[in-house]
Amino acid sequence: MKKVLIISSVVLILGIAAIMPINYFLYGDYLYFMRPKIDVENLVVNSDMDKDGISDLDDILEGARKEIRNHPKYKSEYYSGGYPPQTEGVCTDVVWRALKNAGYDLKSNIDKDIKQNLQDYSGSVANPDPNIDFRRVKNQYVFFKKYAMNLTTEVIPYDKSNLVQWQRGDIVVLPQHVAIISDKRGKNGVPYIIHNASTYPKEENHLLNWYNSQNIIGHFRFCDSEARH
Repeated sequence: MKKVLIISSVVLILGIAAIMPINYFLYGDYLYFMRPKIDVENLVVNSDMDKDGISDLDDILEGARKEIRNHPKYKSEYYSGGYPPQTEGVCTDVVWRALKNAGYDLKSNIDKDIKQNLQDYSGSVANPDPNIDFRRVKNQYVFFKKYAMNLTTEVIPYDKSNLVQWQRGDIVVLPQHVAIISDKRGKNGVPYIIHNASTYPKEENHLLNWYNSQNIIGHFRFCDSEARH
């Protein structure tokens, strides 16, 4: 009996030792599987741009989820008129389509801002082109940094005071990528993201990895008076 207990203990220890690196790789926490789940509240916002009775954050989230359901193929092309067909898109298309679902016309706003303030886009626009400018990550970043709520880029697992700042419908920007924050969260409270990186739009648990890799350059909330342009 004693021998069986020793063997069981050794197997358990080896199992935990094997799982810990996987937990750290996936969640940035060796003991993720042992920790309790935490709940992070959804902030209530009154902003409702399209006056449909649904807050902007929830409308933006729903717009991003529509991208998952519509299943557009990842395809980076130049389109006359600017807009790709509904069957195609890239990461920036998830964003403007999500905002459109809330009543915001990101293309018109970015085109207008580039025309009036070209110097602000000097790092990404030499000659304004409404057929593509609103679909470039760098231009979306400049626009949101100017007109949206600028929020923390820090992601701290299990820290409610930090994680409550990451809300569904928020926008997270990387140097060459952009995504919408989901209302789905891991047990550590870190939200999932909705994006189109290479195949089709997906909802994935990447935010903490992006933070740990020091890839997050912007976190924005496009609602309320600060976000209206």
